[in-house]
Amino acid sequence: MAEGICENSLVIVHCGNPREKMWGVVVRLDAIGLVLRGLDLESVEDWIRQERAGSDKLIGPTTFFVPMHRVLRIDLDDDAPVVESYHNRFATACGRDALEALLETSGRDA
Repeated sequence: MAEGICENSLVIVHCGNPREKMWGVVVRLDAIGLVLRGLDLESVEDWIRQERAGSDKLIGPTTFFVPMHRVLRIDLDDDAPVVESYHNRFATACGRDALEALLETSGRDA
């Protein structure tokens, strides 16, 4: 397991074959693959707007498995000097913790 990336870490996952990026919370990470509770990266801003507005739940996080042979890179969702992390964007916009919001409908204890 990579240093600092473990269960309940908020991450951005870069995948190949097909190429896609996902954001969410690590449920499990091992040599076989990654179980992530989250969204496609292209949907995150729409989800934040939906949550901020309190509108109908048209999109939301799901739990999915990505086999390790597809994982190109996993980045912690940290702030950069000029870019705010997705979890901080969510907290600022919605006034709640992103980790709790991602896990609240997963059937898991947060």
